[in-house]
Amino acid sequence: MERYRTVLREAEAEFTERRSRFIGRAGPVRTEEEAADFIRGVRAAHRGATHNVYAYALRAGQTRRFSDDGEPQGTAGIPALDALARSGVTDTAVVVTRYFGGILLGTGGLVRAYSHGASAALDAAGIAVMGLCCELSVSCDYSQYGRVAPLIASHGGAVDASAFADRVELRFHIPCESFDAFRAALADRTCGACSAEQTGKKYYRIA
Repeated sequence: MERYRTVLREAEAEFTERRSRFIGRAGPVRTEEEAADFIRGVRAAHRGATHNVYAYALRAGQTRRFSDDGEPQGTAGIPALDALARSGVTDTAVVVTRYFGGILLGTGGLVRAYSHGASAALDAAGIAVMGLCCELSVSCDYSQYGRVAPLIASHGGAVDASAFADRVELRFHIPCESFDAFRAALADRTCGACSAEQTGKKYYRIA
């Protein structure tokens, strides 16, 4: 099954290391434009910060970008990017903001601080597993509805919209790997009276 890991939401985590204040913020992004907007937003919120170090990873083109933003080369952006790799996430951006506290951390201290800031932000944002799902629609009468709805859930799917008029119209998604089994079960459960029409494919959260 085609799947990937990303963050659930925007979130941040803060800590202090030898008087320097570090604020990590992570969020979901799908394009370089969205990543740039996310980075600009964090920078705007922390205009007085000494550094706003960023890293992001995208599925599109397997893109990876980072910036040390004035910290010594290799001590900030790469540790943040490594935190993304360790978490196994993509379509994700992270910015670690530093307000300098007057005490130098040294190369090792900077690497540890930026790695921790990125990892803490990712933990706060939460991880979601996204899977490629088939978007489907089914029309059935009310007597069949009680048979159709449980099949969707039992095949790992979820109803996205429903309409109850002369007939019941359901729009839903299930993992594409379950589509053939669902279609066979639907035909069996309704004696061939109902069939699922595929309307598209899209990634949905599956875990």
